[in-house]
Amino acid sequence: MLDRKKLVSDSETYLKGLARRGDYAAEVAKPLFDIESRWKELKSEVDGLRHRQKQMGPQMGRLAKDGEEFAKLRKEMGEVSGRVKAAEEQIRSLEEQRRDVLLRIPNLPHESVPDGLSEEDNKEVDRWGEPRHPVFKMQAHWELGESLGIIDFESAARMSGSRFAVLKGAGARLERALIQFMLDLHTQEHGYVEVWPPYLVRRHAMEGTGQLPNLEEDAYRTAGDDPYFLIPTAEVPLVNLHREEILDKDQLPIKYVAYTPCFRAEAGSHGKDVRGLMRQHQFSKVELVKIVEPEGSYDELESLRRNAEEVLRRLEIPYRVMLLSAGDMGFSATKTYDLEAWVPAQDRYREISSCSNCGDFQARRAQIRYRQAKGDNRFCHTLNGSGLAVGRTMIGLLENFQQADGSVILPDAIRPYMGGLSKLG
Repeated sequence: MLDRKKLVSDSETYLKGLARRGDYAAEVAKPLFDIESRWKELKSEVDGLRHRQKQMGPQMGRLAKDGEEFAKLRKEMGEVSGRVKAAEEQIRSLEEQRRDVLLRIPNLPHESVPDGLSEEDNKEVDRWGEPRHPVFKMQAHWELGESLGIIDFESAARMSGSRFAVLKGAGARLERALIQFMLDLHTQEHGYVEVWPPYLVRRHAMEGTGQLPNLEEDAYRTAGDDPYFLIPTAEVPLVNLHREEILDKDQLPIKYVAYTPCFRAEAGSHGKDVRGLMRQHQFSKVELVKIVEPEGSYDELESLRRNAEEVLRRLEIPYRVMLLSAGDMGFSATKTYDLEAWVPAQDRYREISSCSNCGDFQARRAQIRYRQAKGDNRFCHTLNGSGLAVGRTMIGLLENFQQADGSVILPDAIRPYMGGLSKLG
């Protein structure tokens, strides 16, 4: 969340920055100022009443307990005590309202982020590889996968409904191979520590990374009064590994990588990508998370982005890098790069990874700090990125390496993980 004190004291700057995301962002923040004003009034009133209580104590001690002045003062004390209790209840209510508003305010866009409210305003900053335009008639990955017998959407739909897939034979092995390849690359060459986290978390963990309350309709949860949430990304448990901790400065930067299944209701997708592996309710992803000092966090973002790009380069999948506009970024991000892989059957680039710097936004929500040499504690900066989304990587492989006869040539980097297999079909 944003720094409440700075938001209130420099409201004009903050509201102007939030408005870059769209009018809604500034509107979400505006109730905070009335709440803060009323909260300050009540705090001042309580302070005055408590001061009066302190004065009355010694006065009563000097009076006879059966005297008229004593009775009068005791009555006043009762009235003051009642007013304190009522005001404190109002303060608690206002603090709950304030917290709810703060949890719904998105992060401020960084100054380097382009203005704009949609993907049309995103800026291409890099490109690698030549998009493939085969002379033969392309098959979409869902057609290709079914013809090869490695993806079964029909069986998945019978047992689970739409937006699920069953991977079979070489398809299941390719999923496992991609996961292992990504984990090996990030741990052995990029210096990340592998983590195998829980897939179910409490509400406070989802709030800590910004998934709740704004994306609650997109979350799956268990039943009961105190539900667990199925993670939408490994970012949630990885960031929360250091929830409410004060780290030593020499522990930073912390770099984690994890493979997990991810679960999303896709409530806001409105019928987009209903076929194939592009937008599933359950999908595999290898996630990168960094916890770093503020001063170098934007350099760390560039490094994290390069780590994700290296997966695409080794798999020889053409891609481009887009710097997202202020209105197209995720809730918790202050700056985001999307990596978009070339999908020949659609004749376009599609997102395969988002790499974001969240500044101290998540650390403030999850209370993750570090000790500086001089002794004071500061909030860390957190970063995250897909390294990569496995299903979308499979799309890139199947479509970019398909042949005219319906087979798929596997790139060299993945063959050792497929037992030396060089071709599907």
